[in-house]
Amino acid sequence: MPRIATKKKTTAAKAKPAKKVVIKLSKAPVPAKPVNPKLKTGGPIPDFKMPATKIGSASRAALKGKAFVIYFYPKDNTSGCTAEACDFRDSAAAFNKLGITVIGVSKDNLESHEKFAKKFNLEFPLASDEKSKVCEAFGVWVKKSMYGRSYMGIERTTVLVDAKGNIRNIWSKVGVPGHVAEVKKAIAAL
Repeated sequence: MPRIATKKKTTAAKAKPAKKVVIKLSKAPVPAKPVNPKLKTGGPIPDFKMPATKIGSASRAALKGKAFVIYFYPKDNTSGCTAEACDFRDSAAAFNKLGITVIGVSKDNLESHEKFAKKFNLEFPLASDEKSKVCEAFGVWVKKSMYGRSYMGIERTTVLVDAKGNIRNIWSKVGVPGHVAEVKKAIAAL
C-alpha cells in the first residue's frame, strides 16, 4: 500500500525583534604584547658574562659604550644555525664599518664553537652558555615541542643594543632568510 505524505502541524513561536547592538571602538592604541616578556625595547640589556671564542669572554661590562648585536641560536652545525651564522659572516664588513660587534650565543661548549667557527670561517665571537643562565636572563630559554615531544631549548632571537646599553630592537622567533638584512637596516637607523 502506498504511503501518503501528511503535513505536520507546527507551531511557530513569534520571534522578538533583535536588539540593535552598537559597538564603540576605542581610538586608543591597544598595547602590543612584548615580543619577549623579559626584554623590552628601550630598556637595559640584562647583565651577562660567558666564555667566548676570539675574545676570551663576552660580557655587558666589556661591551660598555659599544653598540652590538647578540643573537641566540639553538645549535652549532645545524642547517638553520649554519645559514644564520654564514649570513652574519657575509655581512661582517658592513657591521664592522658601522662599529657593531656581533656575538652568537648557544649552549654548545667552546670546543664545538671553535670547530664551527673554523669550518665556516666565522670571524665574530661565539659565546657558550652551557648552563642556560644568559638564555634565561634574556628570556630565550623556552619550552618547545617537536613531534609531540616537549623540551626546553633556545628560541632563535636577535637583540640590537645601542652604545648606552639599551635595547633598540628585538627579533624573536627569527626566520633565517632575510633576517640579517633586517638587522642591518635597524643598525643604519641608530
